[in-house]
Amino acid sequence: MSGAIDTALLVAAAVLLVAVAAVRLSSRAGLPSLIVYLLIGLALGEGGLGVPVTSTELTRVLGLCALVVIIAEGGLTTRWSVVRPVILPSASLATIGVFVSVAVVGAVVHVLLDQPWQISLLYGAALSSTDAAAVFSTLRRLRLRPGLRAMLEVESGVNDAPAVLLVVTLSTVVLAGGGSWWWQALLIPYELIAGAAIGLVVGVVGAAGLRRFALPAAGLYPLAAVGLTVLAYACGGLAHASGLLAVYVAGVVLGNARLPHHHAILGFADGLAWLAQIGLFVLLGLVASPARLPGALLPALLVGAALVLLARPLSVAASVSWFRVGWRDQAFLSWAGLRGAVPIVLATIPLSLDVPGAATLFDVVFVLVVVFTVAQASTIPPVATRLGATAPGEAAELQVETAPLERMRADLLQIEIPDGSRLAGVYIDELRLPVGAVVTLVLRDGTGFVPDVRTRLQAGDALLIVATAASRNAAERRLRAVSRRGRLARWFGESGDPDRL
Repeated sequence: MSGAIDTALLVAAAVLLVAVAAVRLSSRAGLPSLIVYLLIGLALGEGGLGVPVTSTELTRVLGLCALVVIIAEGGLTTRWSVVRPVILPSASLATIGVFVSVAVVGAVVHVLLDQPWQISLLYGAALSSTDAAAVFSTLRRLRLRPGLRAMLEVESGVNDAPAVLLVVTLSTVVLAGGGSWWWQALLIPYELIAGAAIGLVVGVVGAAGLRRFALPAAGLYPLAAVGLTVLAYACGGLAHASGLLAVYVAGVVLGNARLPHHHAILGFADGLAWLAQIGLFVLLGLVASPARLPGALLPALLVGAALVLLARPLSVAASVSWFRVGWRDQAFLSWAGLRGAVPIVLATIPLSLDVPGAATLFDVVFVLVVVFTVAQASTIPPVATRLGATAPGEAAELQVETAPLERMRADLLQIEIPDGSRLAGVYIDELRLPVGAVVTLVLRDGTGFVPDVRTRLQAGDALLIVATAASRNAAERRLRAVSRRGRLARWFGESGDPDRL
């Protein structure tokens, strides 16, 4: 018994370390690390070392648990000040967009693969959700315009909820041979609204409690914050509401509440989300059968092409055209809607319920995710540049855990001055940053120095800025304004507001 435990721990530790090292490789290649993790799972599964995974129900449960952690981290790291201007188009994209995608993919599967309508719509539902882990890991390496990045991140955090509800509903309908499908459909709006309300209540009450009651150790605050997001999921489930939406809303509330040891909470959630991603993707790779995957290649290519070239653009257009989003931004939103582990997890739901045709569905979804994630993720940087979605001069937050910053409730920002920015040539005192924000260091040609009023900025400089919570948004707007119109930005009427799409 002891030897078996030791062997299991050895394999688990080796997989974890290989997966951590693989992050560097995937980052250099511009690919989400999930591809590497899935390949590790395939290598360990029946086509490799032969590690058995016999319970699809256990896979589904563990997959949902991992999604809870990943979505919680996404909510905790979402800045409400950036999300607020685009909350309506984001919500539309995460709901209306899901239903349009299900309908289009379902029609394509029905026509091309000759599947019954109920099974065809189940394909569409499983593929309707973008993946939070894939989107976060890819987009956060890019300097995108705030509005676009916020829309994609909010969409990926929210659209899991309606997708899960649709997959469960359609699986039940298929097993029941039709039945009262309309009653199941009517429950979806309630589950979404109730899930959001539960997440809001748990987040507000939990944040007030963490601020009011001092815990005896700093390490307890991250545990409590993550525990509150899990509590939101459990309360949502008991109320027959969307637990995943409750998790995301609770995470957003807690992440913007300026809790004690805020940076430690974000760091802990980030590490926990990485562990959940690694475990989830390796597990899904273990479940897949390499012997069946080649037979799913052609259907996966057909359905994937319809999803990327038809369903996704139509869902984006139907969701955000009402908000005057330009065609270039719509094109980028369409291309950057990455699928990842979430569709594969959703495909395990009908598999665990023994829905007819579920094994084929799982294989098609698995192959589609691997092929199209590689194809899309590696091209997102050049596509973003070509469509004008990038913003090289945007400030990026640096995660640094220091006691002075914590006591000041301040953040450390970094901004690089690209070629063509009007920040070049401006003296430090001409930035006129708000009270509470100050440039603490300038990095130029590999050398750092503390600036003074005579320091003149140059293209290629990197600035480190300490900004309190109260001054951060104003500081970012001022830097954005000067970057666009120079030292006389206010004179020209430039306010530096972020892109509102």
